[in-house]
Amino acid sequence: MIITKKALPRRTFLRGLGASVALPLLDAMVPSMTALARTAAEPVRRLGFVYMPMGCDLSRWTPGGEGNLLDLSPSLKSLAPVVDQLTVISNLELKNAYPGTHATSNAAFLSAATAKWTESTDYYLGTTVDQIAAKNVGHQTLLPSLELSMDLLQTVGQCDNGYACVYQNNLSWSSPTTPLPAEAHPRIVFERLFGEGGSAADRLAALRKRASLLDWVRDDITRLQKDLGPEDRQRVDAYLDTVREVERRIQ
Repeated sequence: MIITKKALPRRTFLRGLGASVALPLLDAMVPSMTALARTAAEPVRRLGFVYMPMGCDLSRWTPGGEGNLLDLSPSLKSLAPVVDQLTVISNLELKNAYPGTHATSNAAFLSAATAKWTESTDYYLGTTVDQIAAKNVGHQTLLPSLELSMDLLQTVGQCDNGYACVYQNNLSWSSPTTPLPAEAHPRIVFERLFGEGGSAADRLAALRKRASLLDWVRDDITRLQKDLGPEDRQRVDAYLDTVREVERRIQ
């Protein structure tokens, strides 16, 4: 038996004119007889933060007791398969979030900083923890960070007295004076992840001209499948079916 250490590059993309689709981790990306940690196929480290601005029922999130997790709370039940990798921390307090307005609570969530009292453009906060992480591990992914929201907020008219609207409308800050607006439109987010080249307007126009992103990279898919084993082919097919379903849902 001849063993080769050649492998499919981990950052292999299916490419078409104006579009690219990243692939999931495949067996073909791990060289034979090589430790995963020593290859480009080593899983990418990721970090996520979710903010619920109007509060929540903490009893549905907080498990009872201390020490090892035995009984997950209702909202954490879906994490049962990875409970041995889960840590739940409670009873924390962000003092700089007080007096507890929308502006101060949003501003302190990822920065633990006090928002400068101003309604003008001289706002000042602090670099948020997600952007600190992005500078250290963000180079491993196509986008260093991705800011998402469920709703698009108006930039004026809904803000707390004494505080600029920028505090309430932005959770992520790359510097004390640079807020990063979140995107709530699913089509724009999809294009930001899979689009390639040109301005946002150019990419949106290109998407409207084609029925599906996957149709655009069909030739590359066919070439790739010839180099994969049976299990990898099934894995790629299932992954691409998921991408097409996402396209259909946000159309």
